[in-house]
Amino acid sequence: MIVSKNWLTEYVDLPMSVDELTERLTLTGLNLEGVETINDDTAIDLEVTSNRPDCLGHIGVAREISVLWQQDLKKPAPEPRAAGSSVDSQTSVTVKAPELCPRYTARLIRGVKIGPSPAWLVDRLRSLKIAAINNVVDISNFVMMECGQPLHTFDFSKIAGQKIIVRESNPGEKFTAINHQEYELEPGTCVIADANRAVALAGVMGGADTEVSDETTDILIEAADFAPLSVRNTARRHSLHSDSSYRFERGVDPAGIDWASRRCCELILELAGGELAADVIDIAQPVAERPTIKLRFSELPRILGIEFSADTVQKILTELGCEETHLCDQCIKVVPPSWRADLTREIDLIEEVARIYGYDQIPEDTGVKMVASTRSLEDRVLEQVRTTLTATGFDEAMTISAVDRSWVDLFRPWSTAEPLVTSTPVLRRANCLRQTLVPSLLAARRTNETLSNPIIELFEIADIYLPQAGKLPDERRILCLNSGSGFLELKGVVEAIVAAVAPGTELTAAEYSAQLLATNRGAELSLTGHTLGYLGEVSAWGQKQLDLRGETTIAEIDLGALISAAVAIRTVEPLSPYPPVGRDLNVVVDEKIPWAEVEQLVRSGSGSLLEEIVFQEVYRDSERLGAGKKSLLFSIQLRSADQTLTNEQADEVRDNIVAAISKKLGGQLRA
Repeated sequence: MIVSKNWLTEYVDLPMSVDELTERLTLTGLNLEGVETINDDTAIDLEVTSNRPDCLGHIGVAREISVLWQQDLKKPAPEPRAAGSSVDSQTSVTVKAPELCPRYTARLIRGVKIGPSPAWLVDRLRSLKIAAINNVVDISNFVMMECGQPLHTFDFSKIAGQKIIVRESNPGEKFTAINHQEYELEPGTCVIADANRAVALAGVMGGADTEVSDETTDILIEAADFAPLSVRNTARRHSLHSDSSYRFERGVDPAGIDWASRRCCELILELAGGELAADVIDIAQPVAERPTIKLRFSELPRILGIEFSADTVQKILTELGCEETHLCDQCIKVVPPSWRADLTREIDLIEEVARIYGYDQIPEDTGVKMVASTRSLEDRVLEQVRTTLTATGFDEAMTISAVDRSWVDLFRPWSTAEPLVTSTPVLRRANCLRQTLVPSLLAARRTNETLSNPIIELFEIADIYLPQAGKLPDERRILCLNSGSGFLELKGVVEAIVAAVAPGTELTAAEYSAQLLATNRGAELSLTGHTLGYLGEVSAWGQKQLDLRGETTIAEIDLGALISAAVAIRTVEPLSPYPPVGRDLNVVVDEKIPWAEVEQLVRSGSGSLLEEIVFQEVYRDSERLGAGKKSLLFSIQLRSADQTLTNEQADEVRDNIVAAISKKLGGQLRA
């Protein structure tokens, strides 16, 4: 928001230098972006946060200055003199979309003379880098930059039927804006229309058909309130942003709408002449009363560390526009002003007291009682996951939540429902909320490949959005891994994650197939009987779809399942002082039996003595082993916590394992 120093002096005295002014405003939340000299004026560029739309006009900034420097605020009191017949007898306004337009006001001036603006008005706009157009348009821009309320002026003679209709756009309806570009409107877009067509995009931009020109003699002045979300969606959908949309997106002062309308009419009568129709058309929805907020004086030293007198607190809040309803030794109750929609809680009032009093006035050594918050189980699990992955050489990636529709069908492990679609693409063609992170992370891999990065090990923790009929989507937190290593290596990384988060929990794998994954190189992972996620090497088809240059493996894990299995309280067991005993086994089983089933029997048959199991290799030879057979070579390491194991004890464990494999899987020890 650029404000003019000369313009500010019309509303408040400035007994300070520009440096002092900008430094104090920065300390109170209006950060300085820059200062520029324009002719004999100084343009001050302030960063106005989205919760302070009241400072998107000179009067709002002047109000802050008046409170900080104890100066009187000189706000004009416009009273335009009406001379014509009632506006109701000359035009009408119908609001068919009250949820998109809570309030709409219209005034009518006939007989205006369009011409150039006076020098003072041109200078005011020039200091804000706004081009002068003509006296009527310049006045509407002036009032908007004065108070933050956007206005629009229509050439009344070009409004078909001499009536205004606020409605949603019709399917396929087209609109030509004042930039003389045509836009096809999405259904549900809020428009200002006459009897025949849309003449303005509500809160965004007026139409070329009814813009004020040199031939205009009658004008209709619109001052309204439009739903911020509706304006934001319209502006983004058509990439049509304006000073008006910027303000409506953040919310305007509902009580300042009529003031802006009267101010605009007063200046038009003064600079362009004409006759103002009596009364005003004002169609408004009931406005809920602002809630009373209670501020306990005891909370100020608890949070800020210093004491404040009741008089100081009362003075600050009332000067900011709050209406006092109660004051006693313990607390004050106030109703915030209409232009401060951000004041809703006690802590908001505490912040107002602190910033006006001055954060720099609070001693640095002030003791504020603070208690460290307890981290949730989810926070601890995510930290363990990130620590494990960074230790194994992975880098964290961040990708956007919306993807191209062509990516949706590449990999769909969690849902086959049609994806949720955004009304406006986040990026070009990216308008589907993703149901998996895999394509996004593979696209990140492709980018790294084009940059010839030698090592590309990536992970991402983010939400996916699974549609549910008649319900809000299931927002599920997912961990996705992408590695240049093979299936077994990435499976080892997943096992390391499980071991770090849920030690002692059994991770199992079952065969899983998908077009994105290579044949016989995909697995569904389970933890404590629940699906944990999916793992597999990307197929040649998948590499082609995403233009990948090399082989890669992906894994996707449901963090909710991982968190549910997490061991919150860890126990420490002393290391055994006794030596380990190892045994190598070579068992022959049917080809269809996966290693996971063998591993499970090894673990259950070894009991507490098993310290480690290491898969060595698989051997296939139909002549030596038989058709449909394979040989699995693995080793086990046994250790006891209270004695040295004998060979006989180790052999007994080995025999138990072989017996279990023979009974359950039909396997046998290879001679």
